[in-house]
Amino acid sequence: MKPSRSFASDNNAGVHPQVMEALAAANQGHVIAYGDDAYTERAVKKFREHFGKDTEVYFVFGGTGANVLGLKAATESYHAIICAETAHINVDECGAPEKFTGCKLLSLPTPDGKLIPSQMGPLLHNVGFEHHVQPRVISISQATEMGTIYMPRELKALSSFAHDHGMLLHMDGARVANAAASLGVKLRVMTKDAGVDILSFGGAKNGMMYGEAVVFFDPELARNFKYTRKQGTHLPSKMRFISTQFEALLSNDLWRQNALHANRMAQLLASELGKIPQLKITQKVESNGVFAELPEKYIPVLQKQYFFYVWNEQTSEVRFMTSFDTTESDIQDFISLVKKILK
Repeated sequence: MKPSRSFASDNNAGVHPQVMEALAAANQGHVIAYGDDAYTERAVKKFREHFGKDTEVYFVFGGTGANVLGLKAATESYHAIICAETAHINVDECGAPEKFTGCKLLSLPTPDGKLIPSQMGPLLHNVGFEHHVQPRVISISQATEMGTIYMPRELKALSSFAHDHGMLLHMDGARVANAAASLGVKLRVMTKDAGVDILSFGGAKNGMMYGEAVVFFDPELARNFKYTRKQGTHLPSKMRFISTQFEALLSNDLWRQNALHANRMAQLLASELGKIPQLKITQKVESNGVFAELPEKYIPVLQKQYFFYVWNEQTSEVRFMTSFDTTESDIQDFISLVKKILK
């Protein structure tokens, strides 16, 4: 039976062969648990090659854990976290950030998923006033949930605003590889060099089986994080199986190759969809996501063969995601089906 394909999420993709080979190679003999092993040592070294020698790296199981624990490390329960209305921490994490940090999320509307400093002034009027939560972190997604990308200058503007007002900048980097690949820059350019303080670095959406990393660019922020991670139930006992995946992903530009391919497939998909009169592309296609509006009655019919998510039921806006293993044949087959159904 032919494996099914979809454009629902890059989480639905398989594991890159080089990552699978690394997992198989790590599955030999016994090593010390909880990260005291050569695989983890080499993976941390890779992170420091990409982000700087003072970088502190902690591996966790998943993206929600990376976001929540990274934010927890920088906040007290009386703090507030500023984010976009569409942010993953606001929409898709089942209240985990509020539950485990105790912080209030202050969400702001954005047409493209991107925050700008001028939006945040009104949220700072009550700084120092004991009856109100105190803004502590600006949390952004790169790429955003709308598939758009912050330019390095936009990131620097946000980090400067945050630091000037006693705040920190956290980046949900579940797709930061796609963003860096799209702009043709090093990972460091849009993270540490742009003033980001804490990064949730994604692996599962870019060819890994599972695993994410919490990356601190200020070692002081990570001072007690080993306890936070353990108490937060994200200390992997067999850590080598996360570490070896990251070592593979960050070696020989595999992270970039995977992301570039996914981005190219999104561009191809958007180009083909744009030729169909009944469809309207609603966002700039800057990473590996394509957002489009199509007649509501056709959505369930298409989903039966190629599952994807409805993003906005009121406007019949849907989201298509491409992956490192999306093929041109996948796209052409899907486009043929769309044309057949919408004719």
